[in-house]
Amino acid sequence: MSRAVEDTNRRMLRARDAMDRAYAEPLDVPTLARIAHVSEAHFIRTFRATFGETPHRYLQRRRVERAMFLLRTTDRSVTDVCMAVGFSSLGTFSRVFREVVGEPPSVYRRRGPLPPVPTCFAMAWARPSSSGEAPGV
Repeated sequence: MSRAVEDTNRRMLRARDAMDRAYAEPLDVPTLARIAHVSEAHFIRTFRATFGETPHRYLQRRRVERAMFLLRTTDRSVTDVCMAVGFSSLGTFSRVFREVVGEPPSVYRRRGPLPPVPTCFAMAWARPSSSGEAPGV
């Protein structure tokens, strides 16, 4: 791997790590491009080439992943979970949640609490796929 490719990967990982840490905060492409020290257009193209999805879609999926956990482990309302993970609109949250998970948040919640298994296993099992397919049931 060339030095330039390593540098690009490091920059994209820096931005993705920022999204993972601050998923509930308002993050936009200009902010993330600054973190990666590249232009906005270059950031979007390179992020997609590196990780297989746009930065916006990655951030949405990360937020839905956290919402899945909160819906099954807390009694917080769907609206409260929506706001807690960084969505500002319940309608957008519900639409994106359904696209990623395959069912609306209220239906997902009815499955009940997560089973008592090691956290790493439960998280891997429940992680939404970037391919658009629903996770295993």
